[in-house]
Amino acid sequence: MKTSLNLNWIDNMAFESEINGHKLVIDADPAVGGNNTGPRPKPLMLLALAGCTGMDVVSILKKMRVEIEKFNVEIIADLTEEHPKHFYKMHVIYKFWGKDLPLDKLEKAVKLSDEQYCGVSAVYKKALELTHEIQVNP
Repeated sequence: MKTSLNLNWIDNMAFESEINGHKLVIDADPAVGGNNTGPRPKPLMLLALAGCTGMDVVSILKKMRVEIEKFNVEIIADLTEEHPKHFYKMHVIYKFWGKDLPLDKLEKAVKLSDEQYCGVSAVYKKALELTHEIQVNP
């Protein structure tokens, strides 16, 4: 199965793409010639990981009939100092809120996403150190 994407230059450092019927503009900081009309490309790598694993975890927990009140995925990433600057380490923090949440099921959902379902983390693991933790809040 192939997937494709077209990225069209707008002006200066701004580009636009349509993804799943939604327009997305990326741009650079004014200090490097951009107009700040959209996010930078590298943070979108963090969003891709957070979205992929977050959707997995919510879907798996629904199947397990675990009701969460609130859920957040935070990614902390370390970037190299040298060019080409790239992420060499990412840490995923899964934050859950709810009453009497079964930790074993939360751990299982995260593990299934990490080891079996999330295609983004599967690729990232080949290129960088990827770790995670679970936080349960009342």
